Amino acid sequence: MLGAIIGDIVGSRFEWHNHKSKDFDFFSRKCFFTDDTIMTVAVAAAILDANGSYDNLGELAVSAMQEIGRPYPDCGYGGRFFGWMYSDDPQPYNSFGNGAAMRVSPCGFAARDLDEARLLSRKVTEVTHNHPEGLKGAEATATAIFLARQGESLSDIRAHIDAHYYPMDFTLDGIRDSYVFNETCQETVPQALMAVFESNGFEDAIRNAISIGGDSDTVAAIAGGLAEAHYGVPASLARQTMLYLDQNLIEICMEFEGKFQ
Repeated sequence: MLGAIIGDIVGSRFEWHNHKSKDFDFFSRKCFFTDDTIMTVAVAAAILDANGSYDNLGELAVSAMQEIGRPYPDCGYGGRFFGWMYSDDPQPYNSFGNGAAMRVSPCGFAARDLDEARLLSRKVTEVTHNHPEGLKGAEATATAIFLARQGESLSDIRAHIDAHYYPMDFTLDGIRDSYVFNETCQETVPQALMAVFESNGFEDAIRNAISIGGDSDTVAAIAGGLAEAHYGVPASLARQTMLYLDQNLIEICMEFEGKFQ
């Protein structure tokens, strides 16, 4: 899941100031973690709490998201999710926002088989994003990550996504000029995955994701999860990432990475 966090941090300064090029400083003093990181860590914490038995993963996800997320009210939560976060009776709200996909990467890393990747994805997603498109965006992301962990080639993963989730009949160069900010799964997940399918390394995948613009931190977070599963994260980037996180987030990251990487 560290790849998703890196994508979020690198993309943070470009969300409202898109940079449609791959030429930029990867990390800078203007970078910061957003809700994408916090909710990814929360999903990881829920999976750790489940300890391999996922019957109540949904309940654990709600608890972890609220417990870990509430101390960061200004991190960029969307309006409906903000209300859910601070509710005493949080209920799903039929969302198909890309928040479903940006936080789901731990499911792809923890799953023991493809069916479990889909199951974990659904359980942590339906507590908020229970619209079919929200569930699909999360499942496509978790599935791609799981397949990459199994050693499937990027071309085979792309074919799987094309056959089961989204038409992958475009190129980044073909959409870069026209792609604009969009918070839906259906207009974020395919583009984020394509950033990896067209890449030649972990950092290149993140640069691809930033270069198309849009909801840059979330596009890069989704891409980063898959890029990590396929390429791994360079140790130098992992070390730099930790400089942006607080101790609580670091501890959960380290525990999850130690167990599932």
